[in-house]
Amino acid sequence: MKLFIREHIVLTCWVIVVLLTVVAVFWYDGYDHWLTATYAVSLGLVLYAAYLIYRYLSHRMFYSRMSHRMNDLKEFVPLNEPAPLPQALSELLDSQYGHYYAHLHRLEQRQQEYLTFMNQWVHQMKTPLSVIELTVEDQEDEDPRFISIREEADQMRRGLETVLYMARLETFEQDFSVEPVSLKAAGEEAIHELKRFFIRNHVYPEMKIDSALMVQSDAKWIRFVLVQLLSNAIKYSSGGNGQKVTIQAHESTRSIILEVKDQGVGIPKSDLNRVYQPFFTGENGRHFKESTGMGLYIVKDVLTRMNHRIDLTSVQGEGTTVTITFEI
Repeated sequence: MKLFIREHIVLTCWVIVVLLTVVAVFWYDGYDHWLTATYAVSLGLVLYAAYLIYRYLSHRMFYSRMSHRMNDLKEFVPLNEPAPLPQALSELLDSQYGHYYAHLHRLEQRQQEYLTFMNQWVHQMKTPLSVIELTVEDQEDEDPRFISIREEADQMRRGLETVLYMARLETFEQDFSVEPVSLKAAGEEAIHELKRFFIRNHVYPEMKIDSALMVQSDAKWIRFVLVQLLSNAIKYSSGGNGQKVTIQAHESTRSIILEVKDQGVGIPKSDLNRVYQPFFTGENGRHFKESTGMGLYIVKDVLTRMNHRIDLTSVQGEGTTVTITFEI
């Protein structure tokens, strides 16, 4: 109704001006019968009011639709009104929606093709990587060349795994399976996967998790999250020898708390609010060239999808603690 009134304010003023102009012309021509003039003006206003009523009733659905914004494309309903303007608008919106939907469908197809290609590429790269690892596996451990090859191969494998899991985020609901997960077992698997990375950086893991502590989650994704968090902890603790990365968990009133704590360089206070942004490396990224800025972004995305909460506290020069909360 408000939209209808706003649209016809100018027309209403114009009709009144026209009627008064006609009366003024007759008055200056010597016609001074005010009763007849008033009757004529009133009749004109009644006829104009009748037109407005007809206009509103014939376009009521149109004005109602125009007054409320859509929150979703699914809310779109064609305007089935006989008036020319709603019909023309309905045809225009139908055409525009068809073009938009076709464009969206093409983008979805391209995205699916891209994800399929990425998955195939990662699996293809794993084959030569496995050959490299098998080649250097039986060589002398004391040879620094083979040690370096093994370390770089581990880093490549972690990078490929990250790309693969990143691609799987698009179909997370299909790849997610809730089951009882042992936090200690998940932590041990993550530590085992990163054992060469621990040794290379002279950082040592410390496990403080009761084997009976279980959470309802997805074991595969929890292991991936722990690998990402431990990789960050190791990377930013590599400045000194003998530092520890602690994985600990405890049960509170209505939740289970898992913590990954390091003794590294910490995160500057100015960067804490941006650590979950993609590709953000912050001040530490200028000193640690392996930083991509994607680790915590992916971790938060995964945990949010699994309905787990992540919190991060850090003191520059003292270390960082990442806390994951599992609701019971």
